[in-house]
Amino acid sequence: MKISEKFTDQQAVIGVIGLGYVGLPLVLAYAHKGFGVIGFDIDISKIVHLHAGTSYIKHIPSELIAAARASGKLDATTDFSRIKDCDAIILCVPTPLDDHLEPDLSFVTDTLDAVVPHLRAGQILSLESSTYPGTTEEEVVSRVVAAGFIVGESVFVVYSPEREDPGNPHFAATNIPKVVGGHTPACLHAGTALYGAAFDKVVPVSSTQVAELSKLLENIYRAVNIGLINELKIAADRMGIDIWEVIRAAATKPFGFTPFYPGPGLGGHCIPIDPYYLTWKAREFGVHTRFIELAGEINRAMPEYVVHRTMTALNSRGKAVMGSRILLLGLAYKANVDDMRESPTFALLDRFSELGAQVTYHDPHVPVIGPTREHSHWAGTRSVELSPETLAASDCVVIATHHAAFDLLMLAKHTALIIDTRNAMATVATQPGQVVKA
Repeated sequence: MKISEKFTDQQAVIGVIGLGYVGLPLVLAYAHKGFGVIGFDIDISKIVHLHAGTSYIKHIPSELIAAARASGKLDATTDFSRIKDCDAIILCVPTPLDDHLEPDLSFVTDTLDAVVPHLRAGQILSLESSTYPGTTEEEVVSRVVAAGFIVGESVFVVYSPEREDPGNPHFAATNIPKVVGGHTPACLHAGTALYGAAFDKVVPVSSTQVAELSKLLENIYRAVNIGLINELKIAADRMGIDIWEVIRAAATKPFGFTPFYPGPGLGGHCIPIDPYYLTWKAREFGVHTRFIELAGEINRAMPEYVVHRTMTALNSRGKAVMGSRILLLGLAYKANVDDMRESPTFALLDRFSELGAQVTYHDPHVPVIGPTREHSHWAGTRSVELSPETLAASDCVVIATHHAAFDLLMLAKHTALIIDTRNAMATVATQPGQVVKA
């Protein structure tokens, strides 16, 4: 049986490595379509959750996992020798930056080194992690060839960038068009069959490099425009102009304008990171991506701008930051999710703490800070209760994330000073000078 035929009658077994915000929805998507799925992860707690039919990601209901387990279509393991049981292996592992803002592919390469010894002829190997153009050729294809396989004949290598948007009710994994690039035409054919079995629309492209760069373009487009509006926010503030009103006015133009919104910095696993993957790779070709790097500098500086605005606001009330009780609302990087990766709130926690403030946070989606690579010193810190007493006891509340669960009326009633980085208080009646936009 040809590899592509296994996807037309749900005979293929799908292996997904990395069961986080990208991998878990993918596992559930294929299980829902009737495929047998094996999820792989080195985190034993995730395996335990999946065997129990429970979710460890807030916006993914346990019912979906329990149904997949009850159907017999979902298994999960830390045993990479079971790679041989899969017809397709999809890698969904992190691609962070190192301390020098350069790509850290160790999760990809370590995973590949664990996978390749268990490969067999007739399998598809797909990388979904965001990365620079050439990664699939340099890291995946090279290892498969070194193991003695002929890519495009015995093993099929593809790249298909993830496009997850956690917390977005309008888009789930399968109704977002899926870009796929193959190392050879045969690889592309196999990859199209793999993803066409679960996704509503597959967008084939001519190479893995095109697919890799398309992902970076999507996020660079957002990072650059957010950098622009963050810079304009600072300029507008100096001029005494409300940037949020400016955006609303400009957005009434029915063509040629897309609104982007300022904030306390960038968060998530893509937008703060992906642009640097391209700037690093571009240097290999003698290209200095000044525009992208400038946007990165602006966005990374936004937490310090929020701190400065907070210091000025406290000072105007006769208070110093040192010794002030500052409550940060929202640890997750975006509204209504529990994803705290690269959240700018961590930078605010660090900076206010360095300045001597008594800083706490409240986030109903992140009741306790778990282990992180960059902010391990905050691990175990718990969200404080959001109550009239907590608000009244705070010298300042900084809205870093606009969760729908926040009681803004209570906030306005009991808080002396609100630093609003998200324009959350725009529709709430407040006292003159009570809210400072930052």
